[in-house]
Amino acid sequence: AHVDHLGIQLHAVGGVLDGLAADGVQLDAEVIDVGKRPGHHAVPQDAINALLVREATAGRTVVRLKGGDPYVFGRGGEELFACHEAGIDVRVVPGVTSAVAVPALAGIPLTHRGVATSFTVATAHDQIADLGGGRDHTVVLLMGVGTLAHSAHTLARGDRGAECPVAIVEDGFGARQRVTVGTLATIAAQAAERGVRSPAVVVVGDVVRLSPYAPEALASLDLSFDPLAVPRKAPSL
Repeated sequence: AHVDHLGIQLHAVGGVLDGLAADGVQLDAEVIDVGKRPGHHAVPQDAINALLVREATAGRTVVRLKGGDPYVFGRGGEELFACHEAGIDVRVVPGVTSAVAVPALAGIPLTHRGVATSFTVATAHDQIADLGGGRDHTVVLLMGVGTLAHSAHTLARGDRGAECPVAIVEDGFGARQRVTVGTLATIAAQAAERGVRSPAVVVVGDVVRLSPYAPEALASLDLSFDPLAVPRKAPSL
């Protein structure tokens, strides 16, 4: 297999290339790092779009490898449209959205019978004050570490209340994977004490109580109809 250019999140490339090599696939590729970190966008989005178009129109095969969710706050749609407008044929290989997959990794279903029937995915940069609902309406915050204290305070003032459970799942499926569980009242201090860093997914709502990482004080729910009512032993962090 030969790929001329890989436009990627650099932290992911090692694992991808190593995995391919283990399967006998050696890629002779130029790697271009256009990854974004909080407060640091080395390559602006317009420049990324232009780079994809430039390399493809030069006759190269280009792979744009994105982490998280390219089509949920990930600008993947903008890149796709830029290529289409330039007449470039694009094949999309979809993955599983991080908004669902990362909480599931921590044993948190975003909806659960008798606990939550709906969920909203938002960024902490949005007007989260407009997010209605109580603890039975799960909120998933992407890119929310930097403004966690503000988000928690804002959501606590609504029907969810300060004692609403919260989970932060850092570096889902990565080497630094870690889960922190608290409440809207405590989570900002816990995150600061533990040095929580991006990338991370924040889950707010009673579904957090279902996680095996939830402390005993939060893990109590009346789920007499549900096998999750059986006491569970939390795995080590």
